[in-house]
Amino acid sequence: MLTYLIDPKDHSRRVDSFLRNLLPSAQFSYLKKLMSSGHLTVNGAPAKASQILSHSDKVTLKESGKTAAFLAPLTPELDILFEDSWIICFNKAPGLAVHRTEDPEEENLVDLAESLLKKRDGVGRLRPVNRLDKGTSGAIIMAKSAVAAGMFGKMVQEDGLGKLYLAMVEGKLQKQGMIDAPLDGKESQTRYLRLFQGGGVALLAVYPLTGRMHQIRQHLKMIGHPIMGDKRYGGRPLSGFVGHALHSFSTSLVHPATEEQIAIPAPLPAPLLRLLSRFSSVKEETLLNALDRVPAAETLPLSAA
Repeated sequence: MLTYLIDPKDHSRRVDSFLRNLLPSAQFSYLKKLMSSGHLTVNGAPAKASQILSHSDKVTLKESGKTAAFLAPLTPELDILFEDSWIICFNKAPGLAVHRTEDPEEENLVDLAESLLKKRDGVGRLRPVNRLDKGTSGAIIMAKSAVAAGMFGKMVQEDGLGKLYLAMVEGKLQKQGMIDAPLDGKESQTRYLRLFQGGGVALLAVYPLTGRMHQIRQHLKMIGHPIMGDKRYGGRPLSGFVGHALHSFSTSLVHPATEEQIAIPAPLPAPLLRLLSRFSSVKEETLLNALDRVPAAETLPLSAA
């Protein structure tokens, strides 16, 4: 048996994401078989694909020659959060552009992701469904075909994505609030819940109700609490930290092909988790446990408005 103790980098990760990154070259059918046959367990119980892992969970996988052949010798270059025949979702690192930039030497997520799929499947044309700023980390959904891109693009336009971000900002804030301020002449609304306060900074759960360019970053600057590291919008510089302290933590959607409600959490990058612990003086374990209790976008209490 292969046994793994979940550490902070896999906290809030789906089971199918953990298995995909553990066996990056395995086929979908094989991964599904491992779960449906009970060969993968979490804390001794059979695991479901959508089950969310927590730090210190014990994951056990039945060992076989075939499984051993698929095991990744090193941590995969890209963190896959969710994948099916229509889309693939990555946990984008801060400082990595999604699209190609004017600098032909600069890495971008699309190129890296297409290269990964070409090596694994022989094909790899991908089309981003949502967007994140270069300095922001977290979930990016990419469509595997033009048909999928059309379906998911229409879904995003008509129904939107449920989005939950985590942001570390400067100053003291009230427990909850709504920022209602137009951007570029368009109605723009952002809700937030304060999770921790201390050391002159606060950790917020942020829910953008509209989808304007740089909405969260601009709104938090407007109320005098810029995101740390966000130099463009007045944030304090963070020595040795790439990007800014904003992370797309959870994305939810109704799959337009299967009509399944899907929640895709994105574990915090290790540098951001260390940053949160250092500035808030809160133990890492306490922070992780608090993340388990943050309301999802679709369950946010109306009292937070």
